[in-house]
Amino acid sequence: MANKYNHFSLSSRFLFLLLPLLLQIYYVRSELQLNYYSESCPRAEEIIKEQVATLYHKHGNTAVSWIRNLFHDCMVKSCDASVYLDTANGQESEKTSPRNFGMRNFKYIETIKQALENECPKTVSCADIVALSARDGLLWLGGPRVEMRSGRKDSKESYLAEVENYLPNHNDSMSSVLSRFQSIGVDTEGTVALLGAHSVGRVHCVNLVHRLYPTVDPTIDPDYAEYLKGRCPSPDPNSEEVLYSRNDRETPMILDNMYYKNILSNKGLLIVDQELVTDPNTSPFVEKMAADNGYFHDQFARALHILSENNPLTGDQGEIRKVCRYVNSV
Repeated sequence: MANKYNHFSLSSRFLFLLLPLLLQIYYVRSELQLNYYSESCPRAEEIIKEQVATLYHKHGNTAVSWIRNLFHDCMVKSCDASVYLDTANGQESEKTSPRNFGMRNFKYIETIKQALENECPKTVSCADIVALSARDGLLWLGGPRVEMRSGRKDSKESYLAEVENYLPNHNDSMSSVLSRFQSIGVDTEGTVALLGAHSVGRVHCVNLVHRLYPTVDPTIDPDYAEYLKGRCPSPDPNSEEVLYSRNDRETPMILDNMYYKNILSNKGLLIVDQELVTDPNTSPFVEKMAADNGYFHDQFARALHILSENNPLTGDQGEIRKVCRYVNSV
């Protein structure tokens, strides 16, 4: 009886200590709302939607950039647009991190921001542009609708020194990748779905050649390896040149389950892609997503929503930047 009482007492004490943390997480996330700008800037979400559509028709790859921006921003400490900050005032930009190599189209974020500033000055945060542009860009890629809440504030600092602690690398072990996603609340099923974003866009040869030279990685389909060598003919590619391979040659600008079909056929570009197939924790989800595009979309939407609400700055935290590349001057 005493042992049972002591066990109950210890459990209760643990829950008592944990409760404030759980309440804090709930409170922060509950400050985000659907239609947050309905009174302060009624057309905010419509403006973002219009700008995303206009930019997509001019530069189709912007839709891919908006999804990548969300991942690279929200994985590092908070969804706070810190990834948009340029190097200034002794603070080096997160854009300079090797983990952010190949990110582009940042200038078009300012296009969206300027349209919002013209309508409602100093009202809509860059952090909300990160989330809402990803939501709207996803639709142009044939992806699912994700209901994104808003009300985030912008960071006043960059976290360059922290980037490698939070962002998975394409050479990381699957256990490491899963651990990083789990730390922000994305489970294994959701992680497999989010990596399905590799269905769209491209990979620079810099991140591929180690699987091709001096010898070909035996896990790569031989015919596919020859194709990749044609795209990346040098073992030492120039990072400044546009040398790349598409993640998906059949539907390269559609977010679909072709990615999973490809990696099951040993046609993954990155080591992490192939590890999804060989790791027993992830392979069942790969097979399920390869067989059912609707299931993939459902899980992708669920995981992206969780990612978009990772530790946002709200209330009196942060600021509303006038220009997304720089913090406001005091």
